[in-house]
Amino acid sequence: MPKPIKYICSCCGKEHEEWPALTYKSPQNYDQLSDGEKKKIAELSDDFCIIYYAGQTGRFIRCTLTQKVTDHCEDLQYGLWVSLSEKSFQDYSDNFDNENHKAGYFGWLSNALPDYTFDESIPMDVFAQPGNQRPDIAPHTDFDHPFVHDYYNGITKAEAERRIRDMMERTNGKD
Repeated sequence: MPKPIKYICSCCGKEHEEWPALTYKSPQNYDQLSDGEKKKIAELSDDFCIIYYAGQTGRFIRCTLTQKVTDHCEDLQYGLWVSLSEKSFQDYSDNFDNENHKAGYFGWLSNALPDYTFDESIPMDVFAQPGNQRPDIAPHTDFDHPFVHDYYNGITKAEAERRIRDMMERTNGKD
């Protein structure tokens, strides 16, 4: 039987045993930029990312996704990024501090999860939450991809714990 997952929280510095959220600090588009490009054409905060490409602008927001775990009482949480249209991004950013704002947007998943191969981005429904919570996202049901299948059918506890351990190993010692 595997040992319980323990980790040091980057926010509070304390050791925890419950599952951490698998978070990405930036969208993949930002990660692929050189350090010089990040300084010159991109803006990144905890909740927003804008990349000013020649001829177009990429607009991204940070969201949450809850992955159902079929044989456990706890679900796996992700902190992911999606790209939005200019209009949706503007509406979301205009209402970012509005505690009563509730809206739905169309977006594209903007992180490549290591357990999957992505030939193209996955269409997502984005649900802005009241109370200044990060938006929840869900993939479109009609998009044929293993990630979508796993989202709607769930994964096992063993699979969730493997993903957590893999991410902790990848990020160990990194900011």
